[in-house]
Amino acid sequence: MPEEPLRVYRRRLPHFRREEATYFVTWRISHDEADLSPAERTCVADAIRFFDQVRYELAAWVVMNDHVHVVVTPTGHYQLEQLVQYWKSYTTHALWRCGRAGRLWQPEYMDRIVRNEEELARTVEYVLGNPQQRWPHVEHYPWVWADGMDDEI
Repeated sequence: MPEEPLRVYRRRLPHFRREEATYFVTWRISHDEADLSPAERTCVADAIRFFDQVRYELAAWVVMNDHVHVVVTPTGHYQLEQLVQYWKSYTTHALWRCGRAGRLWQPEYMDRIVRNEEELARTVEYVLGNPQQRWPHVEHYPWVWADGMDDEI
């Protein structure tokens, strides 16, 4: 069976799109911004989870102090660039209301089409292990989730 054709969405970087694809997405805070506080990480996590099973299906996510990873499959007529724009815009405005100022996120983001189940498993494992890679002493990190885990935040 032939694969669906690729569509290219371009900002500063090219972003490849395929119908019904799952994507591994990463975006970072701006270079001159302070790290996300625990309350700010909760705000970002809440925004990511808000439209799960409505506009997209989440496989995994983690909100770190300076970046976010999401493994997601857009559903319906939603495109990945719309989802990322929503997450970044909503969280920026929400955190501005809480006292943060300035450009929160870098303008661009990285994304990759997850090609098969093996790559999906490796990617989810990477996302789940991200906090322990950075902070080996941390036993429980509340801003990480994968399909099949309990929702705790």
